[in-house]
Amino acid sequence: MAEPAPCRLCNARAEDFAVVDNQRYFKCPSCALVFLSADQLPGPEVEKDHYDTHENHVRDPGYRAFLSRLAAPLIPRLEPGANGLDFGCGPGPALAAMLEEAGFPMAVYDPFYADDREVLRRQYDFITMTEVAEHLHHPGEVFAQLDEMLKPGGWLVVMTQVLDDDTEFSTWYYRRDPTHVAFFSRTTFDVLAQRFGYEIDWPHISVVMLRKVVRQDGKSIPRSI
Repeated sequence: MAEPAPCRLCNARAEDFAVVDNQRYFKCPSCALVFLSADQLPGPEVEKDHYDTHENHVRDPGYRAFLSRLAAPLIPRLEPGANGLDFGCGPGPALAAMLEEAGFPMAVYDPFYADDREVLRRQYDFITMTEVAEHLHHPGEVFAQLDEMLKPGGWLVVMTQVLDDDTEFSTWYYRRDPTHVAFFSRTTFDVLAQRFGYEIDWPHISVVMLRKVVRQDGKSIPRSI
């Protein structure tokens, strides 16, 4: 087995977890993130080639139904005219289109398809990530960046398949995607919520809603770790 590695989410000392198909995985005892060994992470060309095979079209009713798992519980919680960012929108930003149709101005960002870093210098009332977290090579850095962009009282909403105690990791379909390199559990999101001072809700088994708590002075609660 490989030498223990620092967790790429919370930086605790991770432990050996599994070797599957010659891929080495670690698990963090602190936040329960399971992640691929750093020396086996796919390069950007491999990632882009794989993403180009996805056929997620903006007007596809099936894709929209899938994304409604996130949009449906989010929309009623937003103030009229709230502005949002779809982080990791992919080549077909259907979720952004759905939310704009509901009356919410949207920005989009994707390192491969919408690499306008100016949108990362703004703040938003809500940020969405659909099927993105599992692709992150450095999730700790990304979530810290998203927290900086999220206004006090704002929502960070993440869709990803959750790794739980009943999952057979070696045969799990989600692991087989060559660009999936980080796997989150409910414990992982609990740790994130504690770190950034978020309230947490699970409207769907694969959708977690994190709300940036506001103190009486109007500021967000400081990070606990």
